[in-house]
Amino acid sequence: MPSIIIFGASGDLTSRKLIPALFQLYRKKRLPADTNIVGFSRTEFSHDAWRGQLSETTQKFAGKDFDPKLWEEFAKKIFYHPGDLGKDEDFQQLCGLLKELEQGKSTTRIYYLATAPQFYPEAVERLGKSGLADEKDGARRIVIEKPFGTDLESATQLNEDVHKVFRERQVYRIDHYLGKETVQNILVLRFANSIFEPLWNRNYIDHVQITAAEEVKVGRRAGYYDTAGVVRDMFQNHLLQLLTITSMEAPSRFEADYVRNEKVKVLQSVRPMTPEEVAKHTIRGQYKGYKQEPGVAPDSQTPTFAVAKLHVDNWRWQGVPFYLRSGKAMSCRTTQIVIQFRDPPHMLFAKEKHKHRKVEANRLIIHIQPAEGIQVYFQTKVPDAGMAMRQTTLDFRFDNQFAGTMPDGYERLLLDVMQGDASLFARADEVELAWGIVDPILQAWQEHEQPPMAEYDVGEWGPTEALYWMGNDDRYWLDVCPVLKSSAAHD
Repeated sequence: MPSIIIFGASGDLTSRKLIPALFQLYRKKRLPADTNIVGFSRTEFSHDAWRGQLSETTQKFAGKDFDPKLWEEFAKKIFYHPGDLGKDEDFQQLCGLLKELEQGKSTTRIYYLATAPQFYPEAVERLGKSGLADEKDGARRIVIEKPFGTDLESATQLNEDVHKVFRERQVYRIDHYLGKETVQNILVLRFANSIFEPLWNRNYIDHVQITAAEEVKVGRRAGYYDTAGVVRDMFQNHLLQLLTITSMEAPSRFEADYVRNEKVKVLQSVRPMTPEEVAKHTIRGQYKGYKQEPGVAPDSQTPTFAVAKLHVDNWRWQGVPFYLRSGKAMSCRTTQIVIQFRDPPHMLFAKEKHKHRKVEANRLIIHIQPAEGIQVYFQTKVPDAGMAMRQTTLDFRFDNQFAGTMPDGYERLLLDVMQGDASLFARADEVELAWGIVDPILQAWQEHEQPPMAEYDVGEWGPTEALYWMGNDDRYWLDVCPVLKSSAAHD
């Protein structure tokens, strides 16, 4: 019997992601029949009032999968307890409600911190003081949302605070990117197919591009975003997670510790940068009009766009640059990984036909979202044109091969927490190593002489400086919106 207790239950994350994901698990018969879901927040709700509000929001976010009859069954598992994270008596009352619902049965309790990050230490401390973290009546697990700290120092302190109450095996630091089917498919692509892994190294790969572009502006997140910026918001977690999965060695078994050990080895191998190297290997930008957004300081130096060139100093990847890029107000919403292979050592065909343009090397593109799939770019002969060549693609799209809609990442991750599988969750040392990579970049931008902030127009692929910067390496960004046909790629 699992009990899922959501702290900060009246917030947007609960109504937009958590409850719809749990409802989908129930609809698919993957949620244990005796599950209890308890919301805890300061907002005053009765059980029925909260169920009624969640019915409306779940119908909105579940779309065509919402079944009113199934919701009525599911809603009987939902309860609400008004409470304050700062009051011991409210935790004691929560303890009483849980005992009443669980009826003396051994229960796995999952405490989900959907609160603002500044309340994480207080919530953990109260769980310890109230005895709610005690495992004498069943497993106790805690799920902590990002951001996990704002720098290495705060992340280390938060780890210490959490470990005073929970052992590391009980802690699930969630990054919803890792719940996406296409992210997990990277592991399958590499380690379940013999045709890719022999090429997955410095001998055949020229460079790797990892892009997470957002079409939207900062919107209502300005209060958070203007203190965080793109590096804290996207690089420290999402992009570095994608880098580790793309570049890690094969674990001996697909189990949490084995998988996370290999990811940690990658982060340990990322070459640290001095302030002088940060000036050469990064660019920061801000979209035009950002300073006029509600809630943004008029003199803000917060970057909404950044690129960084990282090197993984190990035998597999020595000399292969990893280009990480993310930004807001860009051309389209896309997250993609580009594996750019090296040029053939000698080009035999149609030299005269192609003397005015470079014949492009092979590339593999993994589209994480929104058009989930894989593309392979390769050269083919143009019919009836001698030995002239043209770049062609082989496409795999999930929506063409599999029926139904792609599950939200929270579905997989919540199910993993219930089953005690931490493979797709960050470990304490992993989080601290990631901060150790981005902290020197942030500090160099703030404390040392660096190139000025570049501006870019809304709807572009970032500042033109990023294009020239990439061109200086004799490379270019693959700026393709995956919602378009593959012919939109560079010729």
